[in-house]
Amino acid sequence: MLRPFLQAKISSLVVTEKSIAYEGSLGVPGSVMEKGGLSPGQLVLVINLENGARFETYLIEEPEGISSLRGGAARLGEIGDRLLVMAFAWLGPGESSNPKVIKVDERNRVVETS
Repeated sequence: MLRPFLQAKISSLVVTEKSIAYEGSLGVPGSVMEKGGLSPGQLVLVINLENGARFETYLIEEPEGISSLRGGAARLGEIGDRLLVMAFAWLGPGESSNPKVIKVDERNRVVETS
């Protein structure tokens, strides 16, 4: 039986752009995705730390410093909101997860990974 385990967590990603006119996703700087071993199109769970909204969406790559809410996700946050982004991996018996934690500053630059 496969079960989901935390693969990576991005802490305090700051929304810098939003656009309703899109099919929906969360834009994250490429360097942040790389540090977490994440890929464009990957499913993530997002928690808006400002309003408590929780939603699932997929990742798209953005330029450095940019974090965007697109489509329906744009209705769940405002520019300046801080987000917690979590990706999960489905693992079988005997497999273990060593999740990566990526902390970013107010300009969405990686300041710490563990």
